[in-house]
Amino acid sequence: MSDEAKCSKPSCDKFTAINELAKRRGFFWSSFEIYGGTGGFVTYGPLGTRLKQNVEARLRELFVKKLGIFELESSVIAPGKVFEASGHVDHFKEPMVECQVCHTRFRADHLLEEKGISSKEAEKMSLDEIAQEIVTHGIICPDCKGSFGKPQRYLTMFETTIGPYSGAVGYGRPEAAQNIFVEFNRLFNISREKLPFGAIQIGHALRNEISPRQGLIRLREFTISDLEFFFDPEDQSCRFIEEVESDVLPILLCSTRLNECEDVTFFTVREALDKKIILCEWQAFFMAMAKRLLVELGVPMERQRFLEKLTWEKAHYSAQSFDQEVLVDRWGWVEVSGHAYRTDYDLSCHMKASGVDLRVYKEYPVPVETEELVIKPIMAKFGPVYKGDAGKVAAELAKISADKVVADINKDGYVMVGPYQVFKEQVEFGYQKTVERGTRFIPHVVEPSFGCDRLFYVALEYAYRVKDDRVILSFPRCITPIQVGIYPLMSKDGLDTKALELQKQLIQAGFMTDYDEAGSIGRRYARADEAGVALGVTIDYDTLNDDTVTIRDRDSWQQVRTSIKDLPELLRQYFTGKIGFESLGKSVQSK
Repeated sequence: MSDEAKCSKPSCDKFTAINELAKRRGFFWSSFEIYGGTGGFVTYGPLGTRLKQNVEARLRELFVKKLGIFELESSVIAPGKVFEASGHVDHFKEPMVECQVCHTRFRADHLLEEKGISSKEAEKMSLDEIAQEIVTHGIICPDCKGSFGKPQRYLTMFETTIGPYSGAVGYGRPEAAQNIFVEFNRLFNISREKLPFGAIQIGHALRNEISPRQGLIRLREFTISDLEFFFDPEDQSCRFIEEVESDVLPILLCSTRLNECEDVTFFTVREALDKKIILCEWQAFFMAMAKRLLVELGVPMERQRFLEKLTWEKAHYSAQSFDQEVLVDRWGWVEVSGHAYRTDYDLSCHMKASGVDLRVYKEYPVPVETEELVIKPIMAKFGPVYKGDAGKVAAELAKISADKVVADINKDGYVMVGPYQVFKEQVEFGYQKTVERGTRFIPHVVEPSFGCDRLFYVALEYAYRVKDDRVILSFPRCITPIQVGIYPLMSKDGLDTKALELQKQLIQAGFMTDYDEAGSIGRRYARADEAGVALGVTIDYDTLNDDTVTIRDRDSWQQVRTSIKDLPELLRQYFTGKIGFESLGKSVQSK
């Protein structure tokens, strides 16, 4: 077997092995390598780009296609006022320390976690407390062993200017959610002014991380999928809840975490709602869908959990939050999606800051009729007393509640309106009937937010395995970057021509294919296995006689024989999960 196709057994850990494979086979690598690279930026190669697109396609399949969620695409740069209104400018800050010798900067809380201080303890520390812990634990620079200066808060948003010279301040978005909130009125119109509805945006976001050192787990530029689902807070019922009620969610509760325990509790969706573990049906529904998504990507339920966020861990906008975490080889439990009940926080903030009404109108089933006490000034009696201020006194009187006017007049015989006394005989009392046909309110929001790069990485790690000293990437069928490899047994005698004709046929049928005629068939199978090619189709001399081909399964290495004319339909059924490998043809001896 060639060095190209041969598995080099992990000399360190799976993370290292995967990163080496990813660079060699074109999944991803560090960007700007010819200039020494820059931390927190990656380039996805041909295989990685396809895999990432397929992961994002699963999000679209679940939420856009099946649920009818709107999708939009908007700018990565936003005016500063957007993130001032949302609270990000004030809250999107992390504790940082700088080495006094080499001047490298580090996340202070991450340094503390490496010394055994739990993340929840580190997150709630003040800067002075962080400084004391650094001294107590003797923490020094990992790079040059220098000492650290005083901790400070660091804004992790990229700041820029919009326009030349003294242009307006802008920020690279650290999430895609605010783009959806500021477009709420237009989206509400598109929804025919009916709740509930949701909008999703899958796109790039920017966070100027202090010291990104976890590969795809922590990047400065990454792809995020933010879904904002808007609903009436008086009607939180989810019309899809019955579909997921029996789904089991592994939840690490706050009460368990506070006891320094990491044992999850298993709840069905219905149990979690009935016990108020999850406050909102829509929140529970999206958590169940997120669990299903990760199972589709190859992560079994027992390697997933939903971590309930403690009070000081929740984002400033959240009433309740859960992090969906997956267990990975080097980093332990890693967040892949966040689920926040944002209430009306964002829309209220943008409504206040912009002055634009972001409320919606809800008509009552039956109009509500009320009687209201009203006080009217008798202007004929105001004029002689207040002269030129009569209009002003009448206007100020209108601002005082009728109940207070009546109470003051009954008590003192007059009511004070600014510096003036207004007496009973100067006003008229009456009742005015009003009919309310509806009300205006600000919708509430639940948000499932997915880190697409992290989904990509966990799909890659969970696909990675070694069989007989050979690396295999056992991707689920729905995300495999190459579906079918086409291999002529020999690149002569018309076998290569027949193979290219078959490849053209499969491409026209919509399959992602790869053609390989270099080296022995065994080496080609090995190359395909470590690229995650799901099926290998071999064209041999029998093909020229009976128009049949051999199909090889990547994971089991089993082989079947089938007719070329049946191949497109059989493959379509296979990749949509309707049939298994054994149904693709007649079994033949494995190779």
